[in-house]
Amino acid sequence: MSTDPSPASDDAAARPMHDTAPRASRRGLTVRTWILAAVFGLSALALLTAGVTVARLQELRVETRIDDDLRSSAEEFRLLSSEGVDPETGEAFTSPADLVRTAMARIIPGRNEGVVGVVGGEIAYTARGADVALEDDPALVAALGPLVTGDATSFTTVETPVTTYRVAAIPVRTAADGSLAEGPDDSSPPADSVAALVFAYDLTAERADFGEVFRSYALVAAASLVVVTVVGWLVAGQLLRPIRVLAASARRIGREDLSERIPVRGNDDLADMTRSVNEMLERLDDAFDAQRQLIDDVNHELRTPLTVVRGHLELMDAEDPDDAREVRALALDEVARMNRVIDDLTTLATAERPDFVRAEPIELGALTDEIFDKAVALGERQWRLEQRAEGVAEADRQRLTQALLQLAANAVKFSPAGSRISLGSRIEGSRAVLWVADEGPGVAPEDRERVFERFARVGDRSAPGSGLGLAIVAAIAHAHEGRARCGGAPGGGALFTIEIPRARAHTDTPTTAEEAP
Repeated sequence: MSTDPSPASDDAAARPMHDTAPRASRRGLTVRTWILAAVFGLSALALLTAGVTVARLQELRVETRIDDDLRSSAEEFRLLSSEGVDPETGEAFTSPADLVRTAMARIIPGRNEGVVGVVGGEIAYTARGADVALEDDPALVAALGPLVTGDATSFTTVETPVTTYRVAAIPVRTAADGSLAEGPDDSSPPADSVAALVFAYDLTAERADFGEVFRSYALVAAASLVVVTVVGWLVAGQLLRPIRVLAASARRIGREDLSERIPVRGNDDLADMTRSVNEMLERLDDAFDAQRQLIDDVNHELRTPLTVVRGHLELMDAEDPDDAREVRALALDEVARMNRVIDDLTTLATAERPDFVRAEPIELGALTDEIFDKAVALGERQWRLEQRAEGVAEADRQRLTQALLQLAANAVKFSPAGSRISLGSRIEGSRAVLWVADEGPGVAPEDRERVFERFARVGDRSAPGSGLGLAIVAAIAHAHEGRARCGGAPGGGALFTIEIPRARAHTDTPTTAEEAP
C-alpha cells in the first residue's frame, strides 16, 4: 500500500499554513504614516517651490543689475567722447586710441567685472586689479573681434570654456570732420583708427555669490523638514490617540463586558467622535443588559409554571376523567399566567426602543377624564377624580393610559373593598404630574424604590400578579424622560405619581372634585 499523501490531503495541509500568516504582515501603511507623508510631501513641495521661485527672481535681478551697470558705463564713455577733453592737449578728443586710454585710466572695475581697451582690433589697455582678466580668455578675445569693430554698442552674453560673460562693447572711430563718432562712416579713416572699450561681468561668479545664500536656505529648509516631520509625527500620534484607544477598547470589549468607556479630551471633532462612540457603547451595554435581563426574567418566571404543568401531566391518570379535567384546568391557568408574563416582558424589552413612545401634543385634562372613566370598571371602590390639569404635554396617550390603569389596578388589588381610590393630574412648572392614591396598607419607606424593580414583591406576597406591573410603569415614565415615584397617601395608603416634561406652560385650572357615580 502506498503511503504517499493524496492531493486532497496536500491541499488541506497547505491551507492552514497559508491562513495562519501573521495579519500584521498584510497591513498597509498606517494612517499616522499617511498623514506624516502628506505633511512631509506638502512641506517639501512648498519649500522647494519657494526656493526655486526666489532663486529665479534673484537671478533675474542680478542680470538686470549687471545690464544696468553696463549701460551706465557705456553712457559715461559716450559722454566722455562727446564732451570730454584730452588731458594732454586740453582739446576735444580726436583720436579713438587717446579716448580709450583716458577712459581706462579713470575706470575702477567693480566686483566680478573686467575692462579692456581695444585699438585697431587688438587689446591695447587692461585694467589693473580687476577681478576678471578678460585678456586671459582666448575664446572671449576671439568673440570680441566683431563687436569692437562693429557699427554700434553691443550688449551680449558670451559663453566660453572658462565662464559665462555679460559683455558691453562700445566702438568709436574718427569721423570725416575729425571728431569721434560711433557707427559707420563712409569717409572715415582706415580700420586701424577704430577703438573700443569693452566691459564684461563674470555672470557665473555673480550667480555663485547668491548661490551661497540658497545653499544656506537649503540647509535651513532641510532642518525645517526634519522639525516638521518630528512635530507632525508627535501631533498625528496625539490626534490619532483616541482612535488607537478606540481600536484597543473595541478589541477588549466583548459580549459580557461593555462597561469600558473611552476617555474624552478636548472639544474638537475627535472628542465628538469619542463621545459618539461612548454613547454607542452605552446603548449596546443597555441592549445587552436588557437581553440578559430578559433571559433571566424568562428563566425566573417561566420555569416554575412549566415545571408545575409538566409535573401534573406526568402524574395525571389519563383514564380518570376528573383528574384529566383538573390537570387541564391547571395547565390552562398556568399557560394564561405565562402568556401574561410574556406580554409584560415583551413590553419591558421594547421600552428602550426609540419607537416605544410616540409623543404628540395631548390635553392632560381630557386624558385624565378618559383614564378615570376606564379605571372605575376595575373594581368596586369609591373612585374620585380629585384634580384635572388644563394644559398640553408632549406624551404618548396610549402608554400613559397603560401606566395609570396599571397603578389603578394595583390600587384595587391592595386596597379593601369600598375604600377610596383617587386619581388626578396637575402641572408643576415645566412638568406634568399624574397620580393614583389608595387607602390600602401602603408601601414601607424602605421598599418604595425597590417596588419598581422587576419581580419585586413587597407587602402581601400572596396577591396575584407577575411582579412586572410597576416595572412597566417605571419604564413608561423613563421613556417619557420622566420618573415614577412611590410615597404615602394622606390618611394612609400608597401614592404613586408619574412626572413627565410637558410641551409648553399653561395656567393650571383645577376643577372641583367630583364623586364617581
